[in-house]
Amino acid sequence: MITSNPLTAPLRLPIIASPLFIISCPELVIAQCTAGVVGSFPALNARPSSQLDEWLAQITETLAAWDRDHPDQPAAPFAVNQIVHRSNDRLDEDLALCEKYRVPIIITSLGAREDLNRAVKDWGGVTLHDVIDDQFARKAVEKGATGLIAVAAGAGGHAGRLSPFALMQEIRSWFDGPVALSGSIASGRSILAAQAMGADFAYIGSPFIATEEARASQAYKDCIVASAASDIVYSSHFTGVHGNYLRPSIIAAGMDPDDLPEGDPGAMDFGSGATKAWRDIWGCGQGIGVIDRIHSARNFILRLEQEYQAVRSQICVGQ
Repeated sequence: MITSNPLTAPLRLPIIASPLFIISCPELVIAQCTAGVVGSFPALNARPSSQLDEWLAQITETLAAWDRDHPDQPAAPFAVNQIVHRSNDRLDEDLALCEKYRVPIIITSLGAREDLNRAVKDWGGVTLHDVIDDQFARKAVEKGATGLIAVAAGAGGHAGRLSPFALMQEIRSWFDGPVALSGSIASGRSILAAQAMGADFAYIGSPFIATEEARASQAYKDCIVASAASDIVYSSHFTGVHGNYLRPSIIAAGMDPDDLPEGDPGAMDFGSGATKAWRDIWGCGQGIGVIDRIHSARNFILRLEQEYQAVRSQICVGQ
């Protein structure tokens, strides 16, 4: 049993690294957590499903060893993302493995289930549900989610349409629980801005694709370094749910990024195919214009910390 709320654990920075479909792996999660921010991965990245057991064992054992060797710098907790959608026929099996390892944080997407939230609470964990508007936020809390991930315009992958100002204002008008904000956050300055808007955490994904530990192709990483916000295309064509993707990857797949038909929300598929998001059509958020090189995850987090502290100091001096 987890004896304390993992969302109150001391962190180097108030960051939850978002789970990157296909890309997040134990090496990236461990690097994020040992650098002092919450690391995460989608359960569906472990294929076959038996690999999830191996990944959870590797992460929990490695982080426990880190804590023994670094008592003054304990690792941050980690999270596992569960897709709560009828297309995910592994959900119950994967959740049972998360219970076995007492995963501290469960991130739920594309649906909310009261029984799932209760199960996580029973083993001492917490749930964060990602939402794109206030209506979905209210439903998630009603169904027992501990906290929310506000997915605003510009976020990578399945993203919302609302300004982060609008989304955070509406949520904070009635909800005082933990909230992470997602949407183009890629610098220390934007982390501080997320806090100023009322978020407890910055939810950062796309910049971690361009790290050494990420399980992404070199071409994908290089494309992120070379691209900017204008290279992001918002479309529902690939999964049936609107998301943000890198324009060059759409062109490379033989499609016109400016003439994509709408997708079918009922046809969402996380399996294999000739051309698939996120394997061939690369998900990415609008914040990548400041990503100028491929870092280790630790060095990227240290860079964020330096930027964050510098901006905080400037603000304090200005006051």
